[in-house]
Amino acid sequence: MATGRKETWNWRETAEFESRKTRSDVGTKTAGDVTMATTNEFGPDSGGRIKGVTIVKPIVYGNVARYFGKKREEDGHTHQWTVYVKPYHNEDMSTYVKKVHFKLHESYNNPNRIMTKPPYELTETGWGEFEIVIKIYFHDPNERPVTIYHILKLFQTTPEIQLGKKSLVSEFYEEIVFQDPTALMQHLLNSSRPITLGVWRHNTDFEAKKESTMKAVIEARNKIRLEVIDLKEKLTLAKETIAKFKEEIAKISKAGGSLSVA
Repeated sequence: MATGRKETWNWRETAEFESRKTRSDVGTKTAGDVTMATTNEFGPDSGGRIKGVTIVKPIVYGNVARYFGKKREEDGHTHQWTVYVKPYHNEDMSTYVKKVHFKLHESYNNPNRIMTKPPYELTETGWGEFEIVIKIYFHDPNERPVTIYHILKLFQTTPEIQLGKKSLVSEFYEEIVFQDPTALMQHLLNSSRPITLGVWRHNTDFEAKKESTMKAVIEARNKIRLEVIDLKEKLTLAKETIAKFKEEIAKISKAGGSLSVA
């Protein structure tokens, strides 16, 4: 069963796009050939589920947007944007992904857009931010699709982005976890090949982001640990002070009792 768990793609990088288009030239078979052969081979139950097996496929999803500099006269649109899903690693997702469904705002003509091959992206124009529902379907019919929700981001206060000199990037790292996959799905997941012979990059340095996040977590833990130690010391001091007060009160009470008897 596939599940998503919860951290770019520059639509202007035409050279990288061209290299991705030649992915089927790598190897002797295309992703479609592998899928058709294995689907027929494993049968209607996809070969049954393999217990105790977990396969993780990291992905990156999000959008880039560029400001026109002013409202477009014909429709009032202010930005061009591209929303996408792509693999985190350099691999051809079409080996195991059948299609990606992007559900846009109802105000768009044909708000349901379906991409059946990489790059899984679409470009539009608009003036407002809204939630895009992204649903990833797999070649194995026995695997449920994975749904991701992304808020299309267009606006930011950075001067370069406001002036349209720089693209805004809003992307996130995600992991699709296949728990007890079918034999077919396991085969497809392990059959992916590089999507490009070049270097595979993202606009976001997720490794650096991971390191900074881990550093922040460690610093927060250390701060909490020191605060806990300080509170324990204060609690110990408070208990000792209370004990001393009780002792003094007991002495005074005893002395007062002795005097009254005399």
